[in-house]
Amino acid sequence: MAEKNILVAFLLNLGFSIYEFIGGTLTGSVAIVSDAVHDLGDAFSIGISYFLERKSHKKADEKYTYGYVRYSVIGGLITTTILVVGSVFVISQAVQRIFDPVEIHYDGMIVLAVIGVVVNALAAYWTRSGKSLNQRSVNLHMLEDVLGWVVVLVGAIVMRFTNFGLIDPILSILVAGFILKEAVKNCLTIFDVLLEKTPREINLKELQKELCKLRNVDEVHHLHVWTMDGEHNYATLHVVCTPETGEVTKQTVKALLKEKGIAHATVELESPSEKCIEQKCVAAEERVAAHHHAHHH
Repeated sequence: MAEKNILVAFLLNLGFSIYEFIGGTLTGSVAIVSDAVHDLGDAFSIGISYFLERKSHKKADEKYTYGYVRYSVIGGLITTTILVVGSVFVISQAVQRIFDPVEIHYDGMIVLAVIGVVVNALAAYWTRSGKSLNQRSVNLHMLEDVLGWVVVLVGAIVMRFTNFGLIDPILSILVAGFILKEAVKNCLTIFDVLLEKTPREINLKELQKELCKLRNVDEVHHLHVWTMDGEHNYATLHVVCTPETGEVTKQTVKALLKEKGIAHATVELESPSEKCIEQKCVAAEERVAAHHHAHHH
C-alpha cells in the first residue's frame, strides 16, 4: 500500500511540475516557477523514496540480517534534505523579489492555482495514511504543495483586487518557513533512528525497574533498546536468575517487553554466581545488588 501511494504521488508531481514550468513562465509568477523547480525536486526525491520503500519490505537475508527496513528511513532522509534545501532556496528567491518586484498576470495565476490546489490536495489525501518515516516525509511534501498553491491562489486574488505585488514573495516566505520547521523536525527524528537512540516512547530506567520486579528476576543489566525504522523496536539484555527458573523467566521478560512495544528481544540469562565479563557491568551490578539487598530487607 505504502509503495502504491508513493508511486501515485510521484507521477502526479512529475506531471505537475512540467505543467507549472509552462504556466509560471507564461504568467511571470516567480512563486509558480520556483514551485516548479521545487516540485521537480519533489518528484525526484519521491521517486527515490518509492524504490527505497519497496526495498525496505524485503525480508531479512544474509546480507541484511535485520531486514531492509532502514532503506525506508534513508528514503525519508533524502526527501527531507531536499525539502530543507528547497525551502531555503524559495526563501532566498522570495527575498530577492521583495527588493526587485516583477509584473505578474493575475488571471492566469488564479486559474493555475485552482488546478494546483485540487491536484495536490488529491495527492496529499492519497499519501496521508503513511506510517513509516519515509511516507511521512512524502506526505509532508504533498501537504506543502497544497499549502503552496493555496498561498498562490490567495496571493493572486489579493493582487488582482489591490495590485499589491509584494504579497507573492511574502506568502512564499511564510509557507517555506513552515515547511522548513516541519522538515527539520522530521530530520531530527530520522537521525535519532540512525544513531540508535532509545525510542522516545520508552523510559529505560522505568523499564529496568519493572523488569527487576518480575518474579525470579534477581537483576537486569546491559539493557539496550533501539529501533530500526521508528516503528519496530528491538532490545538486548542480560537477566540474572537461578538456572531452574530460566525458561519461565525468559518468557515473562519477553512478555513484559512486548507490552512495552518491543517485539524483538534477545535475552541472555546469567546465574547469580556468574560474573558478567563486561567491565562496564560490574559497577552496575554492585549498584543494583545493593538496591536489591535493600529491596529485600
